[in-house]
Amino acid sequence: MLYFVATPIGNLKEITYRAVEILSASDYIYCEDTRRSLILLNEYGIKVPLISYQKFNEKSRCAEIIEKLAAGKTVSVISDAGMPLISDPGSVLAKELVEHGLEFSVISGPCAAVNALVLSGLDTSAFYMAGFLPQKKSACRAALDKLSKIQSTLVFYAAPHDIAETLDALYESLGGRKVSVAREISKKFETVYRGRLGEDLGITEKGEMVVVVEGARETAEYDETLSVRQHVDALIRDGMDKKEAIKAVAAARKLPKNVVYQVMLDRDE
Repeated sequence: MLYFVATPIGNLKEITYRAVEILSASDYIYCEDTRRSLILLNEYGIKVPLISYQKFNEKSRCAEIIEKLAAGKTVSVISDAGMPLISDPGSVLAKELVEHGLEFSVISGPCAAVNALVLSGLDTSAFYMAGFLPQKKSACRAALDKLSKIQSTLVFYAAPHDIAETLDALYESLGGRKVSVAREISKKFETVYRGRLGEDLGITEKGEMVVVVEGARETAEYDETLSVRQHVDALIRDGMDKKEAIKAVAAARKLPKNVVYQVMLDRDE
C-alpha cells in the first residue's frame, strides 16, 4: 500500500498520531530532501529508510515504487512540508498508480494554502489554488488574464525572493484587490500582512509565502445610458479599485483598455 502523508509546515508538533503510525510502519519513505525529512523522523524516533523523490527524478522513481508495492511493501511519500501533490511532487506517481490499478491513500494533515486562506480573512466559501506563477513574464500575464475572471478567492505560493515581483504582477493584472500575505506559517515568526494590491505592505522577504487575493467581483450588465466615465465611477463606488474598474468596463463594452483609460485621464485633467 502507498500513502501520501502530510507533514508539518512549521511546528514539528503539528502532525497527526496516524501519520506517525503510518510512517513508522512503512518499509520505505520517499521524500524531497532526505536531510530535512530526517529531522522530522528523528523527532518521533522513526527508523525507516529515506529515499529521494523530487521533481527532478519523479518520473524515474515511479517504476521503482510500483515494483516495491508489487512486492507487498508499504511505501509512504512525503514532501518537505504540507500535503504532497499540492505544488509539490506526487502527481506523476498518483497518475501512474491509477493507471496500474494500484490503491493508495492520503493521511490528512497541514496544507499551507488552507492555513493562509483562513488567516487572510477573505471569503473561504470557494477558492482557487493557483500555486506558483510561471517564471516567464508572457506566460505569467497569460495565466493571470485567465485567473482575473474567477470569482473565487485566489491562492498563490511565492518564494521570498520572488514576492515583490509576484505582487507587482498581480497588481498589474488584477488591480487593487484585497490581498493577504502569510509568511512562516505555524512557525515562531508567523506574520500575516493584509491590505490591497499596489500598496506597500512592508513585507519581510524571508520564509515561504502564501498570497491570498480576493476573487473577481460579479458585475451586472451595464446600463447603456451610462457613459464610459459614469460606468467606471459606478464600479468604483461599488468598491472596485480604479484600475480594476477600467479593466471591467473595457471588457463589458468590448473596448481596448487604453481607450477607457484615456477617457478617464481626459476627465481628470
